[in-house]
Amino acid sequence: MRVLELLEEIEEIVDTAAGFPLTGKIMVDSQELLEIVREIRAELPDEIQQAQWIKNERERIIAEAKTQYEKVIDDAQKQADALVENNDITVKAKMRADELMRVTENTAKQLKIGTYDYLDSILHSFQGKMEHLSAIYFGEMFTSIEKAFDDINSALAANREELKDMSYRTQVNSEEMPEPSPIPGQEENEEE
Repeated sequence: MRVLELLEEIEEIVDTAAGFPLTGKIMVDSQELLEIVREIRAELPDEIQQAQWIKNERERIIAEAKTQYEKVIDDAQKQADALVENNDITVKAKMRADELMRVTENTAKQLKIGTYDYLDSILHSFQGKMEHLSAIYFGEMFTSIEKAFDDINSALAANREELKDMSYRTQVNSEEMPEPSPIPGQEENEEE
């Protein structure tokens, strides 16, 4: 897959980049890396674009449910207002309005629950796909980068140990060295 090739190309750039001694830092061409990142972004599967669609769809469904809920409430209010004109009808209208309100609220509630369940199933599916993609595309890269950092740390630790050992040996050798013997002919010159 092209994404894996591009990730390997990034690894190669990092592996072959010139390093700064004892810092663990490297110098890379930022334009080259940015170009590869753009290519990776262009190659990623449609699941990322689906995330935006899911978000927009969720907002649309919730807005639609709210509009339907408000329409049913408005219709019920209009019916109730019309029935108030006649006293006999008013009692029946109130009962009918209450029933409509209960039905409307129950319908809106069921619609919201259904919407949430639908969105949850879509998000759950998307979450699974993202975990799968993460494992495929980024697992190897992170493992490789982690190994590279571990190797660099090991090399730095070994270098530090070697420097400490060299310093210690230098110190021990200078303490064990005998006093320098006088250079022949120099003693005579000093006495004169």
